[in-house]
Order: sequence, then C-alpha cells, then structure tokens
Amino acid sequence: MSKILIALGGNALGKSPSEQLELVKMVSSIIVSLVEMGNEIVITHGNGPQVGMINLAFDNDSLGFSMPFAECNAMSEGYIGYHLQQAIGRELNKRHLNRECVTVVTQVVVDKNDKAFENPTKPIGAFYSEEAAKAIMAEKGYIFKEDAGRGWRRVVPSPKPVRIVELDVVEKLTEAGFVTVTVGGGGIPVVESDDGYEGVASVIDKDRASSKLALDLHADMLVILTAVDRVCINFNKPDQKALAEMTVAEAKQYISEGHFAPGSMLPKVEACLEYVENTENGQALITSLEKAKAALNGETGTVIHK
Repeated sequence: MSKILIALGGNALGKSPSEQLELVKMVSSIIVSLVEMGNEIVITHGNGPQVGMINLAFDNDSLGFSMPFAECNAMSEGYIGYHLQQAIGRELNKRHLNRECVTVVTQVVVDKNDKAFENPTKPIGAFYSEEAAKAIMAEKGYIFKEDAGRGWRRVVPSPKPVRIVELDVVEKLTEAGFVTVTVGGGGIPVVESDDGYEGVASVIDKDRASSKLALDLHADMLVILTAVDRVCINFNKPDQKALAEMTVAEAKQYISEGHFAPGSMLPKVEACLEYVENTENGQALITSLEKAKAALNGETGTVIHK
C-alpha cells in the first residue's frame, strides 16, 4: 500500500461548474481505481479559474460591498470539493467499496513579510486580450500579465506556504481510510495574529502547497495532473521534446536554461523537486488528467526522481 497525493490543476477542471462536473467523473474513476488497489489517497486541487470567477461575480458595485479574497478562496475550496465528493462517492458506491470522500476547508499560514506581496505573479480567472486586460487595469487597478502565450490574466500575490493549519485533521482522516480533499487552491492564505488567524488577499500556488503537504504526510508519491501529457523542453518550438523522466540534476539544468514558463510549468517542476529532494525514495509524476491512469502504469507522463 502506498500513500499518494494527487494534485489536480484548476485549469484541468474546466471553466464552468457544468464542465467541471463532467471532468471530475473522469478523475473519480482514476482515483477510485487507486483506492481499490489499497492505496491511501489525498487530493489537492488548483482554483485559478474558479477563484477568479467567484471574485468577478462579487465584483459588483450594486452589492454595496466587496467579497474579501480569502473568502473567495474558501468558496472555491467548498464547491470544487463538493463536486469531487459527489463524483468519487458515486464511483466508490458503484464498485461496492466501503469508503467515503470528505473535504477539509484548509487554512495555510504564510509569512506576512513574504516578498511575494510586493510582486504579484499568480494568474487567476479568465484569459483576456491585451486590449481588454489593459482596459480592466485602468478601470479597476488590477494587475494583468501575459500568461505563457495563452492570453492576459489577472495576477495576485503568491506567498510560500509555511504551515498547514489542519494537517492533524488530514492525517487522521487519511489514516482512517477516508479519501481526503484538502489544501484546495493551495489553501486559504492566513497570517497568524494574537487571537488566531487572519485571511490575506493572495493565492498560494497549489503545487507548492501540495509538495509541502506530501512531505508533511510522508507520502510515497506526488502526482501533479495538468493540461499536458508530458513535460517538454523547447516548448512550442520546432525542436520541442517531451520528457519521459528527469533526474533532479537535469530538472535544475532545464530550469536554469529557461525551459519552463513561470506561472505555468515552472512551479510544477519546482514543487516536484522540493518533494523529491526531501524524501528518501519518493517520486513525482507530472501528466495530464486524461492520461493519468496510463501515466501511473508507466505508459506516459514525466517522472522526476533523484
């Protein structure tokens, strides 16, 4: 039996609730197959498109108030977790497995002095043309940046995860046999105060938070599911090359050569490196949601190892 942490990309879950409902059916089959084999499964997920959608929905002057970003993070954790619980629950019942799926709305402590607050980099929400993005920047004061050739997106600060507040709860649920959804969207970013925790306007990178959680839980494998089957060097160039595996040293070399885009593949590779370097025999896998089962069978995907 292995303890596997599966990190779902926010973009891999679609752009609307109806699209997400269809996509989680696919991932539920993969996850329940792993459960059926006797593995302990912990699921994390991104929320870039979803938290941007929620924030935009509340960004309405007629309401008379604005919804704090930490609360938007919490809403995304709840609704994505709800969809995952339903889909995984149905699949568990269909296979007559006496297991349950549960979501933990998770807070993650960040350092209020983190330099990330001075340089927003985390993309959220929909893609815009350059013209439309600049118009919104002028009107709302938001910061937009071009995102890996796919269009312009709003960016917010992305501080590093320091401590997962509900870690003890997640450990107990996993040990008790629950399929646990946690650290959604990287978790709700909070800072410590004299009487508890306070939410801050930012989005923690879910890959960094997933790596942190995988290390804290002593997971045997970190699996990051994204939009591509394999990590590529020279991406979108005539000499593009898909990688079946990377050693830590090779990955660091590719990073130094600028092969992975910030806000896209770079944080995924960095998160895998952090996990692999700090475990004895742990491996990390990056692949697409659609090819996850094949990748776990060694047929595709990019494996990162020491």
